[in-house]
Amino acid sequence: MPAIRPTRTDAILAAATFCLVAAAAATSHAAPARAALAYGFALGLGVLILCCRRWPVPVLLVTAAGILGYYVADLPPVGLAAPIAAVLYVSAERGRVGPAAVVGGSLLAVSIPARLIEGDDPSVVVGLELGSEAVLMVAVVALGDTVRNRRSLRAEMARQATAAVEDRHREAARQVEAERLRIAREVHDTLGHTMSVITLQSAVGEEALADDRPESAKAALAAIHSAGGSAMAELRATLGTLRSDSGTREPAPGFDRLPELVDGVRAGGLPVDLLVTGESGGLPAVVGTTAYRVVQEALTNVLRHARATRVTVTVRITPARLSLEVVDDGRGISRDARARDEGQGLRGMSERVALLGGTVESGNAGPGGAGSGGAGSGGFRVHACLPLPRGEA
Repeated sequence: MPAIRPTRTDAILAAATFCLVAAAAATSHAAPARAALAYGFALGLGVLILCCRRWPVPVLLVTAAGILGYYVADLPPVGLAAPIAAVLYVSAERGRVGPAAVVGGSLLAVSIPARLIEGDDPSVVVGLELGSEAVLMVAVVALGDTVRNRRSLRAEMARQATAAVEDRHREAARQVEAERLRIAREVHDTLGHTMSVITLQSAVGEEALADDRPESAKAALAAIHSAGGSAMAELRATLGTLRSDSGTREPAPGFDRLPELVDGVRAGGLPVDLLVTGESGGLPAVVGTTAYRVVQEALTNVLRHARATRVTVTVRITPARLSLEVVDDGRGISRDARARDEGQGLRGMSERVALLGGTVESGNAGPGGAGSGGAGSGGFRVHACLPLPRGEA
């Protein structure tokens, strides 16, 4: 246990106690030997106060014994509470209120009968000095306990303030991380889909030029221009979140832009069937945006990997949930290839849906399903389910 050094207050109390007892000895006109003994007691009582912070209970007992010894030796009177008041205060401040009260009460219980036996006036001993001594002892014990409680309260308030600052820092870091992931998903979804469309349309345009079909080449270039412009608008809106002076930002694409997304893929030469059942007018914006991004990522993966000839997008909206399914008739994917290729797209899709309490399932749509070891013959399937707050499951 580390040593507890005496404080400046302890030194002041020790000096005051020494001066009190020494003054009583100096003004009593006692014999030199008795005065020297009184000075020794004064020094001892002062030194004990300097040790009280480290050993409060032992010092209490030794001080009480010393005061009794002082009076047994018939040294000049200095009262009972005054010599022990400093020790009672420090002990209470150190959290030893019970021992301090017991020692103080015991001193009174011993000294009062002793003085009455010696023949002191009962009216003075019991009526005046007992009350004043008891009040002084109670006052210093209460003062020490109050100081300890206030110190503990300040320490607790400081601890809570530090914890609150740390919590704010952690929350700020969490929000920064969440915003970073959100921006990463937005950039991936936007650019990934656009680059897939541009790659497909550039291949269509190249074939059209080789076959001397300028109109088809112009249509492909127009589709590339449209995809690039849409991507730039979404990218500006996403990067605008990093600017404090960005002003009004374009809202994220929602469910109402799903036909536009599908038309863009159709323009690239991949037939896409879009089937929507249910009322979409009251969809929460965040649900609509999430559904758009899931379909966008699923179509991007079809353009990149599936070698499909047709894609079906089915959306079912009920009061309780929105479920969507994207199924292609491409080559599917093997389990090993899926483990290798699991990347930002499917991960970001799952993160988006999980934030709304939904689920995503993906895998081969053929007889082997998601667990098939080889590539499926029925293409690939993505199924997402998003709960709606307006309904009950």
